[in-house]
Amino acid sequence: MLNDRLLVELDDEAAERRTGAGILIPSTAAMGKRLAWATVVAAGQHVRQVEVGDRVLFDPEDRAEVELTGRTYLLLREKDVHGVADPRAGGEGTGLYL
Repeated sequence: MLNDRLLVELDDEAAERRTGAGILIPSTAAMGKRLAWATVVAAGQHVRQVEVGDRVLFDPEDRAEVELTGRTYLLLREKDVHGVADPRAGGEGTGLYL
């Protein structure tokens, strides 16, 4: 990866969702603007706040898809990331830093 680029893989849960009542909502359903979660697979040398393995929150409208070795990844700029999940939060707060 070059400069401030991130290669991310969408989380499995991004494909479809269930409502509280158990109704399945496919990923193709039209909704308002909704952010998505993905895991960072690779990062460029100028990325400062995100590391490989981090779970990031981003706008799925601002993405470019790429296929490598039969798997689909997304290419983002670091500035397009809205938040990073912090697995080390220890149960305090939301577990996110923005």
